[in-house]
Amino acid sequence: MDSKEVLLLKKALERQKKARQQAERILESKSKELYDVSRHLKETNNKLETLLSEKTSELDGVFMNILDPYVLMDLQFNVINMNTSAKDLFQKDHTKENVNLARFIHPHFQQYTMESMQSLLDVGILKNYRAKIRVAQGKEIWVQINASLIFNNQRKPIAAQGIIRDITGEMEVKELLAEQKKQLDIIVENSPLGILLTKDNRIIKANETFMQMLGYSHNELKNISLKDISAPEVQTGPCRLLDQMNQGILEEFTAIKKFYKKDGSFILTKTRMNAVTNQHGTINYQVGIIEDISKERKAEMELKASESRLSTLISNLHSGVLLEDENRKIALTNKMFCNLFNIPVNPDDLKGADCSESAEQSKVFFKNPDAFVKRIDEILEERVTVLSDELELVDGRVLERDYIPIYNDGIYKGHLWAYHDVTISKNYKKNLEAQREKYSSIIANMNLGLVEVDNNDVIQMVNQSFCQMSGFKEHELLGKVASKVIQVSNKELIPSKNKRRLSGASDSYEIEVQNKDGRNRHWLISGAPRYNESGTVIGSIGIHLDITDQKNLEFQKEKLLKELEISNTGLQEYAHIVSHDLKSPLRSISSLATWLFEDYKDVLDEGGKQQLQMMQEKVASMDKLIHGILEYSTANSSELDNTCVNLNEVITEIQEVIYIPDHVEIVVADILPNIIADNTKMHQLFQNIIGNAVVHIEKEKGIVEVIAQDKNEYWQFTVKDNGVGIPKKYHEKIFKIFQSVGNNERSTGIGLSIVKKIVDRYEGEIWVESKIGEGTEFHFTLKKNLNSHKNEESIDYKSKKIAS
Repeated sequence: MDSKEVLLLKKALERQKKARQQAERILESKSKELYDVSRHLKETNNKLETLLSEKTSELDGVFMNILDPYVLMDLQFNVINMNTSAKDLFQKDHTKENVNLARFIHPHFQQYTMESMQSLLDVGILKNYRAKIRVAQGKEIWVQINASLIFNNQRKPIAAQGIIRDITGEMEVKELLAEQKKQLDIIVENSPLGILLTKDNRIIKANETFMQMLGYSHNELKNISLKDISAPEVQTGPCRLLDQMNQGILEEFTAIKKFYKKDGSFILTKTRMNAVTNQHGTINYQVGIIEDISKERKAEMELKASESRLSTLISNLHSGVLLEDENRKIALTNKMFCNLFNIPVNPDDLKGADCSESAEQSKVFFKNPDAFVKRIDEILEERVTVLSDELELVDGRVLERDYIPIYNDGIYKGHLWAYHDVTISKNYKKNLEAQREKYSSIIANMNLGLVEVDNNDVIQMVNQSFCQMSGFKEHELLGKVASKVIQVSNKELIPSKNKRRLSGASDSYEIEVQNKDGRNRHWLISGAPRYNESGTVIGSIGIHLDITDQKNLEFQKEKLLKELEISNTGLQEYAHIVSHDLKSPLRSISSLATWLFEDYKDVLDEGGKQQLQMMQEKVASMDKLIHGILEYSTANSSELDNTCVNLNEVITEIQEVIYIPDHVEIVVADILPNIIADNTKMHQLFQNIIGNAVVHIEKEKGIVEVIAQDKNEYWQFTVKDNGVGIPKKYHEKIFKIFQSVGNNERSTGIGLSIVKKIVDRYEGEIWVESKIGEGTEFHFTLKKNLNSHKNEESIDYKSKKIAS
């Protein structure tokens, strides 16, 4: 190696040496800096640890000395530290015994506590944990806990600390408020009063009672304004009051209002409205309490009406009435009281007057003044009901006085005096005994048999006439049971009548008896109950009339009627047979005359033809006569078929049937009534009278007028014509069979006799008014309701319906 290379190496070595020395100087400088920093950090750390220890000590002191309970526990609920308040709360000391907070948790809050602990571990803090715990002696309290986790240097949770606040009082208040709210809700919903919550006239809420009052549902009410369903009873006042409340002028008011129900009707209510305001005085809402007073108002009106009626009744009583209050002030009196004591004022003017001295003032009216005053004092002191206290007046009148004390719930409220003038009745009683002897003598000797029995049918008294009727002597009857002594054919009749007497009924009846001699007799008995002075039935009185002779006559009459009925039936049958047998040859004669006329009309002269024509007329007249006899024989015997008859139709049909000359007009003055009668009989009745009138009119213009009048129980009809008239001497004769006036060949003399029979059947009358040459009026009446009518009510109903 040459020197040049050596030199280069020496130079390189020298540079490395210098570089190492410089590096060592830098390292030494940096080491010194690092040492200084390390020493500074150590000093700072010591200061921080001292400060942390001081702050921790200060913080421990703060927590340990706060008023609320403070607890430090591990994550298994074991207490590490607690302050004095916590020891007092749990009644435990962690320095003397192990305390685990889990044992204090109420069983109902175990699950909630585990969930809250998990939330603390997840989040690191726990706010407003509320639960119930059990402390010493089983006492239960509510607590609120705010807690946080404590971490180690590795940020792992190693413990938890928390401040506990006893909120038992607060929870009790809350529970009490909740219970009170629940109770209030129950009260509101079950209140008999309707309760409303409104705002700006809109219904926010209503209880069940209010909804039932009006028939609306809760949802329907929400869409209804209060003014839509309510109105003041009087159209002034309440609406303005509600507006004033809305304006904040009024806080409450009470008014009588109408509330309209869903069906359109309304109820009357007493409504109280209260405004509920906030702290600024603004109305939040209004509360309405609605009381249905419809029934009370109705009862009040009925009470007033009752009081008015009572006042009117008292004012018009025939007894003098004086009502005094507990202070003896007049509350009510009447005119009769003023009249009895000659008080010349209106009864209303006496109201409020003091009666304490009235006895002294009124005693001059009575025969024994001092006794009158003394008796009033006694009555007022005893205060018990007194009836019929008798008083004699100096003018000869006799009064009876009633005293009735008035109590209300056992409290004396006054009394009522009632005075009755019994002068006449007293005099009557005096005369009654005198009359008794007189009438006893009359009863004993009258022709009517008189018997008195008690409720057991034991005879108490009989008169002489009854003894003669029965054949028994008085001693044989007195004290005996009447139904056992007197032999009656119908054994059940007398006991049944006695039962009716016990119920207060009177009646008359017939019985068949055997007298003492064994002869059958018929008695008519009129029986009535017999009362004592208190109005109790104590027996019966019977008046007996022997009607044996009358009954025998009735039996004979019934026998004759049966025989007459058989005879009439035979006559009717005979009339039908004769009618048939007579009409048969007449029809033959008529046929022969017709054949002769047809076969020989070319041969016969006018005289022969007229004679054949006369033969036909005589045959027709004979046929009409036979028909009339048949109708006459059945006019009062055939059964009536009573229906509703329209007489206007009857007159129209008659005009179509009978021959009416051209110069005669039938006029109906007014619309004729619908009557209940036999339609055929009405046709016969009116046809015979109108037909009779038509054939006797000779004037150039004839009029037959039919008129009807309502005479209560009867219909009265008039058939009036302007014919020739009927002489007075024939007015009765024309209603007899085969009797007629004049020589009219069409008249058979039977028509008006049939009319008379029909009118008689309807219990009416018929008469004639006539002037010769001026005309005739036939008047007749028909009874509206015959006793023999069947289904009378239904017929009458049909009659009214048709007439309408």
